[in-house]
Amino acid sequence: MDKQAVIVTGTSSGIGLETALFLAERGFEVYATMRDLTASGDLKAKTAKRNTRLYYLQMDVTDRSSIQNAVKTVIAQSGGIYGLVNNAGINIRGFFEDLSEEEMRQVLEVNVFGTMAVTRTVLPYMRAARRGRIVIMSSVGGKIPSLGNAAYCSSKFALEGFGLTLAQEIAPFGLSVSLVEPGFVRTELFGRNRYAAERARDPGSPYYGWFLQMEKLTDKLANSPIASPADVAKTVYDALTAERPRLTYIVGRRAKALISLQRYLPGELFERMWIREAVRRIQRPGTSSNGKAHLTGSKDIDPPNVEVGKKQPVV
Repeated sequence: MDKQAVIVTGTSSGIGLETALFLAERGFEVYATMRDLTASGDLKAKTAKRNTRLYYLQMDVTDRSSIQNAVKTVIAQSGGIYGLVNNAGINIRGFFEDLSEEEMRQVLEVNVFGTMAVTRTVLPYMRAARRGRIVIMSSVGGKIPSLGNAAYCSSKFALEGFGLTLAQEIAPFGLSVSLVEPGFVRTELFGRNRYAAERARDPGSPYYGWFLQMEKLTDKLANSPIASPADVAKTVYDALTAERPRLTYIVGRRAKALISLQRYLPGELFERMWIREAVRRIQRPGTSSNGKAHLTGSKDIDPPNVEVGKKQPVV
C-alpha cells in the first residue's frame, strides 16, 4: 500500500489508541491526535512494543485553532489527507433530570460539534484531491437508546443524522462517509474515564436508586464477553480499504442481534419491548411509586469507579 495519511482523533486510550496502532501496522501514515500530549504515554509504549510508527499531534476538537494547526501540519508533511477517523468523545452518565445543562452541552460540544469541526477543516483538502474517506465513531446507542445515558445517546443520534446527510453531500466529489456502530466495548469510558453527573449520586434525586442499579448492571456487562477495541479497529480498517465502503458498520454480536431485532419487528413493538425490559432491570424491591428508592443495602451496589462533578478529559 502507498503511504496514505490518516488522522485519528482521541488516541490517548481505548478505541482511538488501538485504531491508530492497527492502521499504522497495515501501512497507513497515521497521525494520532489528542487534547493533551502528556497523556500519550500508553500509546507511545505500545507503539514501541508493536514495532510500528505514529506521528503524534496535539488537537483539541473543541478548539478551532488547535484543529487547523494539526491539519496544516499533516498537509505540510504528507501533502494530503486520505482518511479521517472521528473518534474523540466523552460520556457523562446520569438520568436526564440529573444532568445539568452545562453537562449536556459538554458532551454535545465534544461528540457532535467537535466531530463537525474536524470534518469541516479536512473536507476542502479531500475535495481538492477528489478522494478521501471519513469514518465517524457512532454507537448502537445512536439507534437504540439506553436509560441513564441521555447525553451520550443524544450525541450519537445526532452523529447518525450528520453522517448520513454528509455522505449524500460529498459523494459527487468521490468521497465517502462510514458510521461505525459498536455495541458495548470494554474501554476506559467504563474505567478511569467513567464519569457521572454531579446530581446522579445525590440521594435526594428521584433517580438515585435506579442510577446505582444501572451502574451495577453496567459493571456486570463490562466483565462479560463483549467486543474489544481491536474489533472496532479492524472495522475502521475495513471502512478505509473496502472497494465500496458501507454507510454503516455494526461491531459486536450483541449489537448486531439488537439492530436486527429492531429492524424486523413490526411497528413500535421493539421500542415497547426495549423500554419494558430496561425499566424491569433497574426497578428494585423497595422502590416507591414516585421513583424514590429505599436504599437498604445500596452500599453493595455503589459503583466505586464513577467520578462525579468533574469535567472529564477529551481523549
